[in-house]
Amino acid sequence: MLSTSESIASLTGCLRQVHHLALNVKDMQASRHFYGTVLGLHELTGSEVPETLKNAVASGKVANFKTPDGTIIDLFWEPDLTPPDPDPKKGFTRMNHFAFDIAPELFDQAVEVLHHYHVAIDHGPVSRPTGRGIYFYDPDGFMLEIRCNPSP
Repeated sequence: MLSTSESIASLTGCLRQVHHLALNVKDMQASRHFYGTVLGLHELTGSEVPETLKNAVASGKVANFKTPDGTIIDLFWEPDLTPPDPDPKKGFTRMNHFAFDIAPELFDQAVEVLHHYHVAIDHGPVSRPTGRGIYFYDPDGFMLEIRCNPSP
């Protein structure tokens, strides 16, 4: 049996990328609109849906979206699950936010899209030495960020 330090060290270099994020959502229709229309992510359909999720997708309990880098966002419909606080700024979750990267020349356009769809903005746009970002909420109060590297 490996010691704790050996087992941790054995994963070094093995993890390749985020495979998927699984989010509980209260309103599947609003969330599908948000991730598919507002953010423009590709919704998996037909043979793209993993075999293990086909029944859940067919019954409307799960929707899957693919980001341009291949990360999958799974939405699990939980209509009776309520957040600890309806104000997303006060609700504690185990995840702070997840961020989407965008080319610097498209950042302002992304901000305009968020405003066009009246997406709740937490803060930003902000400029930092690491680039620009804007933080906003999806329909279930998950904080997301669109960020870009500094312009060349």
